Amino acid sequence: MIRVVLPAQLRALTGVGAEVTVDLRGEPTAAGLLDALEARYPVLLGAIRDPRTGQRRAFIRYFACEEDLSHEPSDAPLPPAVVCGQEPFIVLGAIAGG
Repeated sequence: MIRVVLPAQLRALTGVGAEVTVDLRGEPTAAGLLDALEARYPVLLGAIRDPRTGQRRAFIRYFACEEDLSHEPSDAPLPPAVVCGQEPFIVLGAIAGG
């Protein structure tokens, strides 16, 4: 099981706590993880990624193991510590303004 930490706005949307777990079948990639997350919580469809292109929304970032994974290819393998459940995959709503 992979642990996923969601930002407050997505927790409110799904009605879950700060962290959820997702069973990932197949290769452990960010795309596969987000597919499984959206399958478990359909209300998230379109909230994290554009539903047409599958690309990450502009103000959403992904972190794991103290690294920004936002610009990694979506088919890149997840870090081993995330796959084994030691570290969470963090979805973070970026803050913008001035």
